[in-house]
Amino acid sequence: MRSICRRDFCMVMAFALLSVCLWYLPTQYDQRVDASAERCRGRVVEVDDSGLQRHAIIKVGSQQLVVEAVDGRYAGTRFSLGNQLLGRLDVDKVFAPGDDALLVITHHPDGSIIAVTAQDHYRIGLELWLLGLFALLLLCFGGWTGLKALLSFIFTGLVLWKIFVPQLLEGVPPIPLAFGIVALLTGGIIFLVAGPTRLGVVAFLGAMLGVGTSSLLAVWAAGAFHLTGAVMPFAETLLYSGYAHLDITGIYVAAIFVAASGAVMDLAMDVAASQNELVHRNPGITRREALFSGIRVGRAVVGTMTTTLLLAYSGGYLTLLMAFMAQGVPLTNLFNLLYVAAEVVKTLAGSFGLILVAPFTAVVGSLVYTAGAQERPATQTCVVCPGTVTEAG
Repeated sequence: MRSICRRDFCMVMAFALLSVCLWYLPTQYDQRVDASAERCRGRVVEVDDSGLQRHAIIKVGSQQLVVEAVDGRYAGTRFSLGNQLLGRLDVDKVFAPGDDALLVITHHPDGSIIAVTAQDHYRIGLELWLLGLFALLLLCFGGWTGLKALLSFIFTGLVLWKIFVPQLLEGVPPIPLAFGIVALLTGGIIFLVAGPTRLGVVAFLGAMLGVGTSSLLAVWAAGAFHLTGAVMPFAETLLYSGYAHLDITGIYVAAIFVAASGAVMDLAMDVAASQNELVHRNPGITRREALFSGIRVGRAVVGTMTTTLLLAYSGGYLTLLMAFMAQGVPLTNLFNLLYVAAEVVKTLAGSFGLILVAPFTAVVGSLVYTAGAQERPATQTCVVCPGTVTEAG
């Protein structure tokens, strides 16, 4: 037990060190941040709405604000500025006295101010508060395992932001890159939680077989359904910003199995852990019995997991579905729409991986857990008389 605890501690420290290194890992895109702009939290003191006009449910015009900087080099300074509303609910922001705003203060090198903009409502503090509460609850409930889960959460976010996204912007082929990133994250998270054990090996191999199935299906479906990455938010904005060389269709395909990899990993760990416990409690179990036990566990879990993907994906396009239903669009037109077809492919490609990861993991587990064990004939209970008989008997 002492060696296992020491090994777990070393794994946690290694991942903590990797996370720190990733946090400070520079990218060439860090240099594109405007150094002549100061970003700080500002408190809205006064509001003048006389320049606003209401048209149905939208407002247009200019809102005059007096905002006081709360932190940063200009703390305590008050600025008078305008907040232009364009009549777009998705980008317009309306401030009221007492609101916090994210101020962007552009200045000369000598410190003289060029312009001040209230970019949006200030949400960073609340986001950090929610993140801290999430971490606290995870640690209180999960203990040591919760700490490892929190570390894997942080590590995953840093890998995506510091490695995956910059490499995509560089034009690296997205599908092999995404598969490598998924393999890195899956292996790191599983071995961090389970340790370098047979349980970790079985869960990792089962998860990667499931992800591989999803990726192959997604590649085929993107071509067969004539889908492009333009269905993703801000895809066209990215192309028009100097990144027309990007393979957005490949990025769309990569996003499919990256999004499904978490659920696949979860199911693989469920089946692998159940098989591991079963073999541990019954060392004399046969390979065939271990295989079918793992499959039965997978059957019990896979139904809710596929529904989870459906709810997750459809929730992102709920207003789209509502708009088409409100206009009486037939289901044939609805499911033939590019955006809806893209979500169908996302759901089904991820679900295929979920369905197959259970038998894949069960097969791998039956081979790994019973490796070296002497096979014995399967037994069954005799209905007529007490005792057991073999299948041959």
